[in-house]
Amino acid sequence: MNAAWTKYLPGILREKLDGRQQLQKAIGNSGWLMFEKILRMGVGLFVNVWIARYLGPENFGLLSYALAFAGLFVPLVTLGLDEIVVRNVVRDPENKDETLGTAFAVKLAGGFAAFAAATATAMILRPADSLTHWLVGIIAAGSLFQSLNIIDIWFNSQVQTKYAVLARNAAFALCTIIRVLLILTRAPLTAFAIVVTIETVIAATGLLVAYRATGGSFKKWHATFATAKNLLRDSLPLALSFVSVGIYQRIDQVMLQEMSGSHEVGIYAVAVRLSEVWIFIPNAIYWSVYPSIVKAKQVSDELFYERLQKFYNLVALLAYAIAIPMTLCSQWLVDSLFGEAYTRAGLMVTWLIWAHLFTSLEIARSTFLASMNWYKIYFISALAGCILNIVLCYFLIPRYGGMGAVVASIFAYWFAGHGSCFLFKSTFRTGAMISKAIIYPKIW
Repeated sequence: MNAAWTKYLPGILREKLDGRQQLQKAIGNSGWLMFEKILRMGVGLFVNVWIARYLGPENFGLLSYALAFAGLFVPLVTLGLDEIVVRNVVRDPENKDETLGTAFAVKLAGGFAAFAAATATAMILRPADSLTHWLVGIIAAGSLFQSLNIIDIWFNSQVQTKYAVLARNAAFALCTIIRVLLILTRAPLTAFAIVVTIETVIAATGLLVAYRATGGSFKKWHATFATAKNLLRDSLPLALSFVSVGIYQRIDQVMLQEMSGSHEVGIYAVAVRLSEVWIFIPNAIYWSVYPSIVKAKQVSDELFYERLQKFYNLVALLAYAIAIPMTLCSQWLVDSLFGEAYTRAGLMVTWLIWAHLFTSLEIARSTFLASMNWYKIYFISALAGCILNIVLCYFLIPRYGGMGAVVASIFAYWFAGHGSCFLFKSTFRTGAMISKAIIYPKIW
């Protein structure tokens, strides 16, 4: 039986999908994620433009710095458990309640650690800056509620993302209205930080409701020390990798703040948001195809690598479809949306958008490394990209400001997602597959 939505497709596409239930499910799941992110991209971009214009480069840069700084500690919450939980639930669905309960307990402990570490570090690094302390502390408080994202992971493992999408969209819609009201009432900077945490709390509450509504029972969840030990053992390399990834994705704004000030961070943050807004596309596809790639590995290597190549090709093609037009219209887009105060962000977007190609392929490659349980390789690759980004930022930011951070990011993303494949003999094949996707991303 075909999914209901297939009847709206042209005949040739219906024939391609006829009887392929797993593919239909994956496409439907991706469709829900795409819907959510497109809604966020459209409405969120409009509101972010309004916020950036209202706050100005200085205050917008300070808010972006606080978001980036608090984000450095998010890996203490995720702990690399998401892929491990999906993998274990797919392989052993009978023990799902123990897996989910244990992962929730571990993530909750990580949330408290992230909040404490972020606030303490901000006070140590900027002892006289009370405003930054408040901004970082307020935003980091959201870490305490991110442990409930384990419900989102459960829906991902079942390719039923629509329930999590509805929960997150309800939180997003409500907080979008609040942000608009804050602008109209000329609220202070800290109010915008508070809304970030409010959105996390509402989304977590929505996930609780969705899980109960779909028949889930929290009473069945239970945690065991043995399961926690096994999860952490498997996820430790991945957790360290996410720490490295989190650093090289956010350290540029942190270093830019220290070396060039909030005004430059505000301009650079606009470029980052316009280039990173598209990352939802490979992420949406990732969570829809990852379970099928895990299953393919259990069937045969031939099917496994065939699906991987198609995944690499697809995300590369979509990245080109975004990067080329953005390169051509980035300056016009920045000037039209954000105004003259942010005009220097146009050139930054022109170059930074090409980093999206490498971040997309890095996301796709993580399905391969997770399926092979090669998390140590992922960690080394991410750590190398992190070190490269820090070194390049250190030398380039003092001379070129935000453009120096742009160049550093592009090289770091390329190396972490593609160049590092050729550091290990075992990843030569997937490196060649990614190269093929970059050169000729054929998907049919």
